[in-house]
Amino acid sequence: MRRTRLLMCWMALWTTPLLSAHAALPEVPDPAAWAALSPQEQSTRRAELKQRLQEATPQERAAFRNRLRERLEGMTPEQRQALAGRTRERWQQLAPDERQRLINERRERVQSMSPEERRQLIQDRRDILGKLSPEERAALREKLPAR
Repeated sequence: MRRTRLLMCWMALWTTPLLSAHAALPEVPDPAAWAALSPQEQSTRRAELKQRLQEATPQERAAFRNRLRERLEGMTPEQRQALAGRTRERWQQLAPDERQRLINERRERVQSMSPEERRQLIQDRRDILGKLSPEERAALREKLPAR
C-alpha cells in the first residue's frame, strides 16, 4: 500500500512538469494540410518548428515525435500512400544541390543525437515498420536498394 502511494506521488511529481511543458510545445501539424502548403510555406513552418524543438528538452522532443507518429498512424494506408506520393514528387522536383543540402542536414541531425536518442530512433522505425500492412511492407522492400 505504501509503495503504491509512493509510486503515485512520484508519478504525479514527475508528470506535472511534463504536462505544463507539453502545453508549450508546438502543435503537431496535420500531414494532409502540411502537404498542401507550398515549399516556401513548409520551409518557414519547418524552421519555426525546429527552433521551438531545439529549445525543448529531450523528453519534450520525444513527446512531439510520439504525437506526430500517432497522427500518421491514424491515417489510412491510402492516405499514407497519397502523402508519400506527394512527398516523393516534391523531392524529385528539388534541385540536386537542395537535395544534397537536406541530406546533409539530416545526417548532421542524426550524428548530433545521443546514443540513447539514436537507439530510440531505430526502435521507432522498427515499430512503424511493424504496423505497416503486408502490401505496404512489400512496396517498401521493392523501393529499397539491395544490400
